[in-house]
Amino acid sequence: MAGGDNEAVEVPLPVKTSDLPTRATSAVVMIVVAGAALWLGGLVRDAFFVLIGLACIAELARLVWRATSKPVVRILGIAAGTIYVGYAVYLMTRIDVLPLLLLLIGTVICIDTFAYFFGRTLGGPKIAPSISPSKTWAGLLGGAVGATIAIIIYFAGGWYLARGEWILSDWPMAFPVGALLAVVAQSGDFLESWLKRKAGMKDSSNLIPGHGGVFDRIDGLIPVTILVGSVLLTQYPHWLGE
Repeated sequence: MAGGDNEAVEVPLPVKTSDLPTRATSAVVMIVVAGAALWLGGLVRDAFFVLIGLACIAELARLVWRATSKPVVRILGIAAGTIYVGYAVYLMTRIDVLPLLLLLIGTVICIDTFAYFFGRTLGGPKIAPSISPSKTWAGLLGGAVGATIAIIIYFAGGWYLARGEWILSDWPMAFPVGALLAVVAQSGDFLESWLKRKAGMKDSSNLIPGHGGVFDRIDGLIPVTILVGSVLLTQYPHWLGE
């Protein structure tokens, strides 16, 4: 139903947690499949990224189609969404350093995880309740903390493994970078939330049991990949494959 003006309804805790076994099983399957694709690398990894991208584009197109009945807006929205997701997939296939891919994905996972727990624990003012009623400023802070921790572990651990010593001089830069990535990831989340509210849909699809759709899982990863991948493409092209 186009033009979703549905009011947000608070779901009781037993309902929220009743599908926990399904969610946990799906999460394990996703981790195993994604981990295997990354480990195998090459064409397998790239094919995995392309399949995920195609599924995401299909879900995004469905949201746009249901969000408006105007043909021109539908065409422009689907075209923009295809470019948005397609460019992120292209960048993912170009990053030819496995640890860097793991950092990229792991940072977004840390952002989502810390944002969830900070938001649930601290509560407080909402960022944009008309778009996403569950997103709080405390959650955004948690996302920044999670990203910072991921970055510090990656660079400090890598330096230690390579040199046998810890280095502290560059650690202060981890927080502003982590905060930026948290804001970027949150913007992707808000974009999808806005589309879902316009479309009157709770999830982008029911493809992943207990988790919704592919777009629901990678909404924050897409803009983070675009930012980080574009920087790599222009500033550090030697980190990218041909």
